[in-house]
Amino acid sequence: MRINCVGTVSLEPAVWRLFTLSFCSRAKNVVAPARPPVRFFSPDAPVMDLFLGQLEQVDRLRSTSDISFIFFYAPWCAHSIAARDEVQKVARKLSKEVLFIAVNCWWSQGKCRKRQNLYQYPVVHLFYRRFGPIEYKGPFAAAYVEKFIQRVITPVTYLPTQVMLQDFLSYHESGVVGYFDFNASPQPPGYMIFLTSALQALKKDFQSAIRFGVITSRQVAEAISVREDETIYMHRHFNTSLIFPRSERNFTAENICSWAYEHSESILRWLQPPGAKSRLLEQELSKGPALLLFVPFDPLAPHQPLIHATEGLGQTTSWDATWEPSGLPSLSESTAPKPPCCNTVVLPAWHGLTRVHNVCELCLNQSIGVRPNAVLAPRCPFYRMEAALDSFYLRQHTFSHLLAHHVACSYIISTYSPFSHYSACCKTLSLPMPAPPPAPEALPLTRAPWEPTDSDPQVAGIAGLKCRTNKTLRFYLLDSHLHWNFAVRLGAQGDESQHLFAAIVNLPDEVHYVLEHRENLAENLERFIQNFSVVYSPLKRHLVGASMPKSSDSLIREVTTVSFFSTVMDPEKDVLLFYYTQWCGFCTVINHVIIQLARLFQGNGKFVVARINVAENDLPWEFMVDHFPVFLLFPSNRKHASVKFPDDLPITLPNLVRFILRHSSDVQRGGDGKWAGPGRSALLEWELRRLRGEVQALRHARERLSRQLSQLWQEKRRLALHAQTLESRNGELQKQGRRLEELYQEKNRQLLDAVSKLQALADASESLLSENALLKILLASLKEKAEPEKRAGDGAEEAAKNPITLDSITN
Repeated sequence: MRINCVGTVSLEPAVWRLFTLSFCSRAKNVVAPARPPVRFFSPDAPVMDLFLGQLEQVDRLRSTSDISFIFFYAPWCAHSIAARDEVQKVARKLSKEVLFIAVNCWWSQGKCRKRQNLYQYPVVHLFYRRFGPIEYKGPFAAAYVEKFIQRVITPVTYLPTQVMLQDFLSYHESGVVGYFDFNASPQPPGYMIFLTSALQALKKDFQSAIRFGVITSRQVAEAISVREDETIYMHRHFNTSLIFPRSERNFTAENICSWAYEHSESILRWLQPPGAKSRLLEQELSKGPALLLFVPFDPLAPHQPLIHATEGLGQTTSWDATWEPSGLPSLSESTAPKPPCCNTVVLPAWHGLTRVHNVCELCLNQSIGVRPNAVLAPRCPFYRMEAALDSFYLRQHTFSHLLAHHVACSYIISTYSPFSHYSACCKTLSLPMPAPPPAPEALPLTRAPWEPTDSDPQVAGIAGLKCRTNKTLRFYLLDSHLHWNFAVRLGAQGDESQHLFAAIVNLPDEVHYVLEHRENLAENLERFIQNFSVVYSPLKRHLVGASMPKSSDSLIREVTTVSFFSTVMDPEKDVLLFYYTQWCGFCTVINHVIIQLARLFQGNGKFVVARINVAENDLPWEFMVDHFPVFLLFPSNRKHASVKFPDDLPITLPNLVRFILRHSSDVQRGGDGKWAGPGRSALLEWELRRLRGEVQALRHARERLSRQLSQLWQEKRRLALHAQTLESRNGELQKQGRRLEELYQEKNRQLLDAVSKLQALADASESLLSENALLKILLASLKEKAEPEKRAGDGAEEAAKNPITLDSITN
């Protein structure tokens, strides 16, 4: 293991010794190991939980079932946890038909984390046999998930009878029906391509706006004028039904799916905001006025009566069946034209035809091509009329043939569709015409702003003048069970259990209208749309506002949308209204000025200081402002003469008081042209002077306090430096004390060692003394024994030296 050591150098100021301290640490990061994954789904749920991220087992398991539901999750993800219970409900219900697999794509050691690049969780993929993946992007509610799985299980609806065919074409906006003769072949070659195209549509649009059906009976196919085998028929409610052009496009699943979406109709669109940051509503509402209808939607229900009632509102329900343009060629019974749809065009002033005619009527006739089926009569939309007006033949050639002083009609083949014919009938009307557009490039298809009667001789021969305005309204549906919070923000009130709400939102004009009566939805909604479409709409703009404040006796009156007129428009009171928002920082800064102003006028029953949070309360346009903060003064008895506080003046108490005194109802101009008023104005002037004196005194006091604070700050700084010096000295003394303590400990240890050595020497000396005494005694005894021997020895020695002879003895 590698060890890193870092050295530091320290200099002692007194001793100037240099030494090094080394701190060693391990280079390896210390990280707690991740906890092993556990099962995410309940053990009793019929879901194969691969919580170790075994992605290699998914293909093997998927090959054992026709329909596979794969749920990629992260165990910590709140959306995955919320969707878990919904998936378990669906799995318990459809486990016999669908294989449910859950894969942990967050476990770092699993193959799912290494191979899949998922940027959000959960992710759902469905497989129909070998086709897939079909990603589900809808709400994770059990009913929606189950409905989508059922559509994958049965991507094509079998239509054995004409009744089922009629229901199929009536309940869906766009229906694609394929006719395949299974009697001629057990497995028609084009059927699998058609089935794959239905799966392609599910892969492209999880909401399944286009539904696919299959017919195997020739009698049922003849109800929609289909007689050839392997024919793909697309039914449209408001346009001509189409046949897939096999001579122009290859018969492939991709071409069938793209062709269906290119020619599909979309009258009602479902909006499903994801619940996170999204611009879905803004993108749709920016296109123009929109009808938002919140209905309780059940995806598993076979029929939706509220939605079918709404679909009928988008259809043209009447036309003039007796109108027939001149010059129509004779048609056979099989190609007989249907009653036309007509719209009136007001001719612009720049065109030369306006010298003799000022209005033309365009009518659409369905004459050739695929015959409309008997299930539902075709309708003529308004945008087809726009296409007729934009036609080159209509602009350049038709008008040149209508220069006559009587009603003139012309018959034109449309360049928009070879199956349609347009006819134009022009006439001069004596009614006042609206102002023409400035540029010749813009030729709007407007309706005349009047409704003629049959008795009017000027209008004889021209029909279709029933539309009053040229307003376009888009229809959107939202599931109130999922998105009721949007309805509440638009003004939904009352019983929430009903969850039925309708509103027209005009985002470019920043207005919206609310349908008040929701008992008879079809009738009231139709009247609601008609009232919106007229020139002088009787609808009242819905104002969203906060609830009424509980107390109105506060210093500053809080105004809401409901209490605006009762408070601000009180004819007996002067009201200064302060416009603010909670996100306006400068509004918060000047709050103390508003409080001082309210205290100054406190107790004055004729003057009110009020404020309104414009971010939470809507007001009529004449009372709105374009920036914040703003002060508006509404004088008593002349509320129409409201005055705005000048933007170039600073918002201070003297300026506000001067502004109020100048424009208040109690102040009047005197004969000399100067402002004069009753005693209350003089009292306010005196109060203003007194406040100025108090402000001046406060300024002096603030200066004195500033000087005192400066001195205190300097003293605090000096004390801080002194304390720092003392702390440094204290540190040095502590270091010296620690050194003396260490020296004392060392000397004490040495002294103890010396005492132990002296004690050992004393013990040794005592043993030596005892041994010395014993030696002395031994020596004494030895000495005593040695003396006789010594004397005897000495005598012998002496005798030896002096031998005894005879002569000596004789002597």
